[in-house]
Amino acid sequence: MAPDNVTLTLPDGSQKELPRGTTVRGAIEAIGPGLLRAAVAARLDGEWEPFDLPLESDGRLEVVTRNQPDALYVLRHSTAHLMAYAIQELYPDARFGFGPPVENGFYYDILIDEPFTDEDLEKIEKRMRELAKQGHAIVREELSREEAQTRFEGQHLKQEQASDLGDAQLFSYHMGNFEDLCEGPHLPNTKEIKAFKLMTVAGAYWRGDESREQLQRIYGTSWFSKKDLDEHLHRLEEAKKRDHRKLGRELDLFGMQEDAGGGLAFYYPKGSMLRNVLIDFWKDQHQRGGYELVDTPHISKGDLWRTSGHMEFYKDNMYLFEIEGQEYVVKPMNCPGHVLIYKRRMWSYRELPARYAELGTVYRYERSGTLHGMLRVRGFTQDDAHIFCRPDQVEDEIVGVLQLLRSILTACGFDSYEVELSVRDSQNKEKYAGSDEEWDHAENSLIRAMDREGLSYTRMEGEAVFYGPKIDVKLVDALGRRWQTSTVQFDFNLPRRFGVEYVTAGGERQNAYMVHRAIYGSLERFTGMLVEHYAGTFPAWMAPVQAAVLPVGDDFVDYAQDVRRQLLATGLRVEADLREEKIGRKIREAELQKTPYMLVVGAREMEAGTVTVRRHGGEDLGAKTVADFAAQLLDEVASKR
Repeated sequence: MAPDNVTLTLPDGSQKELPRGTTVRGAIEAIGPGLLRAAVAARLDGEWEPFDLPLESDGRLEVVTRNQPDALYVLRHSTAHLMAYAIQELYPDARFGFGPPVENGFYYDILIDEPFTDEDLEKIEKRMRELAKQGHAIVREELSREEAQTRFEGQHLKQEQASDLGDAQLFSYHMGNFEDLCEGPHLPNTKEIKAFKLMTVAGAYWRGDESREQLQRIYGTSWFSKKDLDEHLHRLEEAKKRDHRKLGRELDLFGMQEDAGGGLAFYYPKGSMLRNVLIDFWKDQHQRGGYELVDTPHISKGDLWRTSGHMEFYKDNMYLFEIEGQEYVVKPMNCPGHVLIYKRRMWSYRELPARYAELGTVYRYERSGTLHGMLRVRGFTQDDAHIFCRPDQVEDEIVGVLQLLRSILTACGFDSYEVELSVRDSQNKEKYAGSDEEWDHAENSLIRAMDREGLSYTRMEGEAVFYGPKIDVKLVDALGRRWQTSTVQFDFNLPRRFGVEYVTAGGERQNAYMVHRAIYGSLERFTGMLVEHYAGTFPAWMAPVQAAVLPVGDDFVDYAQDVRRQLLATGLRVEADLREEKIGRKIREAELQKTPYMLVVGAREMEAGTVTVRRHGGEDLGAKTVADFAAQLLDEVASKR
């Protein structure tokens, strides 16, 4: 290589030699003009760099094009800046906080005297389109701390942000007359920003601190094409129709009672039935899988949580109180209780594994602004289980968990999910509990178990918690949304803190391996998720009411009640609508309640001892005897169809 050249290594391993000082843009163009037309950003040695950066040394170049997931991140970050630019022009007194991209969009926190209205959003969006068409270059500049304080005079939130970044290199990005303190990445030009929409305004405290300024958070979404934007907006409309808070109210399933306090869910009769169906299924599957069911108290002494470490690291999220001079905690999780059950005696290596499972209700303090229906609550029931085993049993135990997980989730209607393996940061091992040998064994056991089950996964470097590696499962619902639910997690911390041991074949005491594991995650969140996944139209095995008996008039009320009694005796969940209403209205209301089956009874049915069966959605299945209908529905329930 000539001394005045640099060598770039591309993702496929090939290399490109270019004159020193060539810009990133020039390098991309040299690779191919078509690549430059598709490029939205670039990484050099893993770091985002602007297109106008001169290349002074060898490195690895990765070009991000529109069809890659990272491209949307760059687009949305740039659109957030474009929105701030428009706001600066329309509202010169505005003060700017943070404006990051988020899943499916972006937001920016704005400090301004008057609240933004829907009309303001329309005005801002219009100005954004005008500015985007002007084709402003988006240019990065390095700043010193002193320059940042001067440059952002009058923007005290930005000045505070610059001060808090310590010794980190500061950057600003220019977009026309707008400048923002930011590390990027961004598109090279605003002309790339074409398909976007501002969605909503919400309140947000500066840096999440309730004692600080309350800002207005404008949410928006941005896509590379109008087609993608329109599809996203359609999905959002579908999501509104499926909103579990709306359907929970309409179907009379659950709700929050403000007299009791925020974030505390009340299950009404139908919701409680749905909950118990899920619980019964969960218990049956776990007992078949060799788990023992346990129950632990809702409160315990504070010292227990000091031993576990939660009092040190989790106290702000715990409810504490004092009785007779003794500090107590309302449990935020179930694991210490399961440890105490295990420690009630000494275990032999022959007796392991021990598998304890509990549907334990826990309580955690969540800020009021984060509460969201059943999806984010302060009191919820975890389907916790903990496995205590020998090192040589770990892989088979993880395989068993994955098989159980797949069985339960498939029955609940989820065939698609994404799996992530979170491992420790190999360059920063000192912050993790456990030895290198234990971490290697745990990570490899998780990997081999997933390979045995044919699960593809994404490796998340440095995303493990300090006490062990884990598998996270994200379910994909009917609208393609991802939901974090199931987790399988090693714990090297609690066994040492509590002395969780067993006696080896050689008569020595050894720390047991401990695996945390949840499938539903939280019953509240899982229930809300199911409502949205099915849009309230549950499969028959899960439906709170599986069939409604609808007499066509008062003369057939007694027969309707008799039909209901016969079906109840088989174990089916059946209601009878005995109101003095026309049959058409009864059918419409049963449809609105999304009841799987409607059984119409009149003179003909009473005389023949039958019911006329109508499926939710309008399909007429004709006349059946009560026994035949019961057998058909019981078969459907048993098969979890």
